[in-house]
Amino acid sequence: MEQPTRPVPADGGEFPDGAGDRAPVEVEVAVEDEAGEEEEEPPRSATAKQEEAKAALGAEGSQPFTTRELVGEIKEDGEADGGGGVGDGDGVGSADAEGSSSSRDSMQQFSSHHDVAMELINSVTGVDEEGRSRQRILAFAGKRYLNAIERNPDDPDAYYNWALVLQESADNVDPNSGSSKDALLEEACKKYAEATRLCLTLYDAYYNWAIAIADRAKIRGRTKEAEDLWRLAILNYEKAVQLNWNSPQALNNWGLGLQELSAIVPAREKQTIIKTAISKFRVAIQLQFDFHRAIYNLGTVLYGLAEDTMRSGKPDVSPNELYSQSAIYVAAAHALKPNYSVYRSALRLVRLMLPLPYLKVGYLTAPPANNAIAPHTDWERSQFVLNHEGLQKANASSQPPSQSMDRGRKPTRIAVEDIVSVSASADLTLPPGAGLCVDTVHGPRFLVADSWEALDSWLDALCLVYTIFARGKSDVLAGIITG
Repeated sequence: MEQPTRPVPADGGEFPDGAGDRAPVEVEVAVEDEAGEEEEEPPRSATAKQEEAKAALGAEGSQPFTTRELVGEIKEDGEADGGGGVGDGDGVGSADAEGSSSSRDSMQQFSSHHDVAMELINSVTGVDEEGRSRQRILAFAGKRYLNAIERNPDDPDAYYNWALVLQESADNVDPNSGSSKDALLEEACKKYAEATRLCLTLYDAYYNWAIAIADRAKIRGRTKEAEDLWRLAILNYEKAVQLNWNSPQALNNWGLGLQELSAIVPAREKQTIIKTAISKFRVAIQLQFDFHRAIYNLGTVLYGLAEDTMRSGKPDVSPNELYSQSAIYVAAAHALKPNYSVYRSALRLVRLMLPLPYLKVGYLTAPPANNAIAPHTDWERSQFVLNHEGLQKANASSQPPSQSMDRGRKPTRIAVEDIVSVSASADLTLPPGAGLCVDTVHGPRFLVADSWEALDSWLDALCLVYTIFARGKSDVLAGIITG
């Protein structure tokens, strides 16, 4: 069966502290300085709208506001009220004094049902002045969402945005305060559940609900309760991916959830879960080859699998091969994001597991250099090497690849700058095996890997090298493998 095409982007032991325990990440927000360079931003857990939160509802219902817009509205409200600020009111909006008794009863039931959430939000105090200011905004937003739900109890967006406020407040909890982060997350989960009940196709709600559940699981460590929560988070990530299969962030978090679950379940289940996590990371990378977080996470999970394989004594795959694959992904993540300290630390651990001075060395079956349509009998299985410059066939000799490539004969070579796309190929004219097509500006080049597993490794490595080249980071990769 033909394997899916992987287009090259047109635009071209244990790990160090923090490397193995990664919080779920969502849409990445790059921070740029005046020179245009990205500043380091450590991975963190947050809602998908953390940087530009849906912080409040407009007067007409569920129109989202950015945080900046909401701050402006708070100031305007404060001026109109003579400086009263956000703290006025009871948290649910004022009732009409002329309303009917049934309306007042309905309002009281509504208020009673949601008082817990508002009390939790109001009890949060930020760690610093910025946190306190942000929390005042969130408390104000909570009131607006309550008003919106009062007007329309069947508005899924209002429940979703309210859940975001609760989740954001949980991230804003001062560790020294009496507020419970877990209680806020639990309330957020209830609101996400209601939003998805009202709208079964609300992708963002399933995605952020999964993040909230995962944060609750982390609080519980490696317990049975945590295991149940991780399984629930994974189920919600799966629903999110079903609604939006083109989301590398959801796939990456799905893989992270599986990785966390594998550390809790019995040993007999662990390897199956790890292999599923690997598949999720790989698909996330195929969707976005510069998604450095998924690339790095795949490197860490492969490293852990290598460690487990070494301990078990019954390897399905060579531990050295797993270590080498792990090093490829860590090196690629570092090349794409060289200012991330956690990537630098991990690279120091795994760099010597690479086949230096190359990124990858392995076997491929190739036709004669000047006859791409030669009979199968003329194709030859040879050692190939991949570095920052491209893929090259090593000369047949007893010498290591690093020496044999410098001999007089010109080997088969595909320069990285000539690559247009890389894909699996099921062309029936190829010799038996896992076909690989590297389309170049000079035409397609066909190769055959020893197995489909080996083909996956070659595909990822080639696409990552090209992506690094397209992002102008080839010099970083060159420094990793030759420096």
